[in-house]
Order: sequence, then C-alpha cells, then structure tokens
Amino acid sequence: MNTGCPSIFLFLTMAPQSRPPSRMAPLGMLLGLLMAFCFTFCLSRQNQEFALSNPEKSSTKETERTETKAEEEPDTEVLEVFHPTHEWQALGPGQAVPAGSHVRLNLQTGAREVKLQYEDNFRNNLKGLKKGKRLDVNTNTYTSQDLKNALAKFKEGAEMESSKEDKARQAEVKRLFRPIEELKKDFDELNVVIETDMQIMVRLINKFNSSSSSLEEKIAALFDLEYYVHQMDNAQDLLSFGGLQVVINGLNSTEPLLKEYAAFVLGAAFSSNPRVQVEAVEGGALQKLLVVLATEHPLATKKKVLFALCSLLRHFPYAQQQFLKLGGLQVLRTLVQEKGTEVLAVRVVTLLYDLLTEKMFAEEEAELTQDTSPEKLQQYRQVHLLPGLREQGWCEITAHLLALPGHDAREKVLQTLGALLATCRDHYCQDPSLGRTLASLQAEYQALASLELQDGEDEGYFRDLLSSVESLLKELR
Repeated sequence: MNTGCPSIFLFLTMAPQSRPPSRMAPLGMLLGLLMAFCFTFCLSRQNQEFALSNPEKSSTKETERTETKAEEEPDTEVLEVFHPTHEWQALGPGQAVPAGSHVRLNLQTGAREVKLQYEDNFRNNLKGLKKGKRLDVNTNTYTSQDLKNALAKFKEGAEMESSKEDKARQAEVKRLFRPIEELKKDFDELNVVIETDMQIMVRLINKFNSSSSSLEEKIAALFDLEYYVHQMDNAQDLLSFGGLQVVINGLNSTEPLLKEYAAFVLGAAFSSNPRVQVEAVEGGALQKLLVVLATEHPLATKKKVLFALCSLLRHFPYAQQQFLKLGGLQVLRTLVQEKGTEVLAVRVVTLLYDLLTEKMFAEEEAELTQDTSPEKLQQYRQVHLLPGLREQGWCEITAHLLALPGHDAREKVLQTLGALLATCRDHYCQDPSLGRTLASLQAEYQALASLELQDGEDEGYFRDLLSSVESLLKELR
C-alpha cells in the first residue's frame, strides 16, 4: 500500500551529500530521528487498514449464516392483520383478514378489497384502533401453516359434499330410469322379428290371397297394404313378387267390399307411377275397372273404382287410348246419368277436364321447345278424345250438369265447358236452357262478388266464377 513514506526517506538520505564534512555529525543525528519517526508513522497506517478490514468480513459472514438459518427454519412469524373499515380498501399481499369481514375481488383492478360487514361485531375493535391499541386477535390461527391446513380441510369438505350430491343424483336416476340392459332385453322380447316394408307387403298379400282368411282379415290386409303402396318404391316392389296382379284379380271378387278395397289399393299404387301403370294395363286392370263401373254395385264401391281409373289414366296416354277403344266414354256417360250419382258426375267431369288439358299442355310444350316429334306428344296425338266426346253426346251432358247444386261442382263444370267450347260451340248456342242457366248464375255471382268487395277481398272466389260465366256468355252471343 502506498503511504508516502519511501519518498521522504529518500529525500533525507540524499540531502547530506551536498553538505560540507564539518556539519555531518549534527545532521546525522537529525536524520536518524526523522527516519525513526517516519518508520513509526508508516507502521501505524498499515495496522489501521488491517484493523478496519477484518471486522467487515466477519460481520458479512455472520449475516449470511443468520439469513441461511432463517430460511431453513419454518415460518412461524405471525401474519399482519388487516384492519378493515366500512369502506372498501385494497388488501395487501400476506395480510390476514379478521373473521366477519366482507371480501371481494375487483374485476377492474384485479385487487382484493375488504370492508366491515357488521358494525356491531367490530365497534369495540375500531375504538381500540383509534386509541392506537392492537386488535385482540388470536394470532396463533393466522400463521401460514394454519391457513394451508384450513384450506385443505375446506377442499376436503367440498369434495365430501360434492360426493354426497353425486350419489343422491345417481340414486334418483336409477329410480326414474331403467338400465339399458333391461331395455334391450325387453325390446328383444317384444320385437322378435323386425320386418321390412317388402316383407310386410308379402305377408299382407298372402293373407289377402289365402282361402283360409276371413272377409274381415282380407279387408284389413288390403287396408294396411294401401298405406305402404303410397310410396313409389313400395308400389314397384309390389310388382316384383306378383302382388299387383293379385290385387287386380281382387276386382273379380263377388264381395263388393273386396272390390272396393282392392280398387283403393290400386288407385294408391297407380298414382304418378308409370311403371306400375304399364303393368296394370297389361295385367287387365283397365278392363276390370270399367266392368265394375258398368255393372250394378254400391256407390261406395264405384267411388273407389273411379278413383283407381282416374289414377290409371292421368299422365298415361297409352292407357287413355285403350280407354277409348274399350268404350270408356260410354261407361262414364251411363254412370253420370244414373240417379243419385251426382258426386260421381262431378268426378267424371273433372277427369275429362284433366285429360283435355294434358293433351293441350303437351302440344303447347312441343311448340315452345320446337320439338315436333317427341314420343309423349305422339302418344297424345293418338288419343282422339274431343271427337269421342262429341260423338258420345258429352256436349249436352256437360251443359245439363251445370244445374248441379254446389259452387264447387259448378266450377268444375264451367271449366269443362270452356275446354269443350271449340268442339261444342254449335250445341251450346242451340241450347236455350244453357243460356238461361248462365244468365241466372251471372246474377247470383254478381251479388256474391259485390259482397266480397265490401269485405275488402279484391280477388275473391266468386269473382273468378263470375268471370268464367261472363266469358262463356260472351262466346255464345
């Protein structure tokens, strides 16, 4: 360590060389004293430095040992107790809260806040706090270890409570619901055989065709079969095992009820199903239906047979051709002229209107598409329906049907009259009763249309009927 002593010593030793010899003795004594003083001063400086450095090192080591010992010892220090008030205050980390305090988490700041919940419980403590006294709190319960133990007990209690609730819920479920194994066993016992629609139809056809089945069983089989053949695929499946022909043959039965329900099944199977329609015509269904309509049978039976006939003829020009060849128009004319067959007359007129409009729409479609020889149009062109209606006297028959009661029946007849107007114009003009009937209907529907206008109906039902009547009157004048 540099203390400045060597420089002084060098100066003192070099100075006498420039002096004369007569003065060497006194200077030597002075030099010796100075050297002794310098040596003593330097030694004292070095001892002081050594004395200051040793206590510092020993103190630092002792502090480290103290801190290490403190870390190894368990935390038995009592936590600082927070003194709440009636206002919300932020709770610092490591602070304990007296029992009965109200604690919340501030979602905006993320800090826990505390305030007093009941004034009476802390009134005395607050007075002591104002006087600077420490709250009388059992500090033994607020150590970190005690808080950990309390939290563990709280979790155990919550788990026990949750376990009790789960057991109660499971017991309630077992009381209300049966196990899946028992349900499967019951289903196996109830549904010994699960049948497809195909299998069901085969079973129903066999029951209907069996000689050992009673009349009620046969009717029930046909009734159930009608439900399945409404679906196009099921109706086509009926062909695969010969079920359709069995039902067609049912039209030959001597029991009117069997004929009625057989026609009911056929009408459902024919509807919008070309494949079944073709098979039905080839299987003789058209002839059998016309025979039933032409012979004496109950009205209910003829209704179902007429339904089957309409389903077979609609959208099937080949069947319409065969219908005309077999004298179908004559059969229908006789049917509508019988007494008590007004309901059938309306259905017949509706069928004729549908057949006329089908052919007209096919021709219009061919003109729009510029397709002069489509197969469907060629088939419709072979259906000579209008000439047959004129020859069979349907112009007069349709005009007389306009006197039927009921607005729905009149609507159907008016539509058919309009479709036959080009063919039957001369007959209509020469029929005075038709003119009187149209004039009477015009007056009636004018009054009804006025009532509709008063009720705020701009486009009502009777206005449409009035328009049809006036259009016919205009054409006949």
